[in-house]
Amino acid sequence: MSDNTNNIFVEILPAYLAEQSDPSNDHYVFSYTVTIRNDGKNPARLLTRHWVITDGDGQVQEVRGEGVIGEQPYLSPGEDFKYTSGTFMNTPVGTMRGSYQMITDTGELFEANIPNFTLAVPNTLH
Repeated sequence: MSDNTNNIFVEILPAYLAEQSDPSNDHYVFSYTVTIRNDGKNPARLLTRHWVITDGDGQVQEVRGEGVIGEQPYLSPGEDFKYTSGTFMNTPVGTMRGSYQMITDTGELFEANIPNFTLAVPNTLH
């Protein structure tokens, strides 16, 4: 899944972590690798993140915070930043979406949207 907002391109590659999950106790762990690329003409820094995680029962949790994995990456035109993080849910299928608040060198704040993507245990969806 990917999106391009204000020339900031976000790509997400989710994965199920069976070795950290415990389905018998409704505990499903997922990782997601994010690539953020600046396809624009202006440098920008990632300030904050906002995630909306919805499990298969419709339970929603929101996560807000500064930066990603303890960093506030600065992306010059043509540069990218890649990181891996994770989450858990009580159901084998759910979704995530969100946004990064970015700021340009000139002080313009904007949101780089992260499109909805699915977290699913393999062979759960048909």
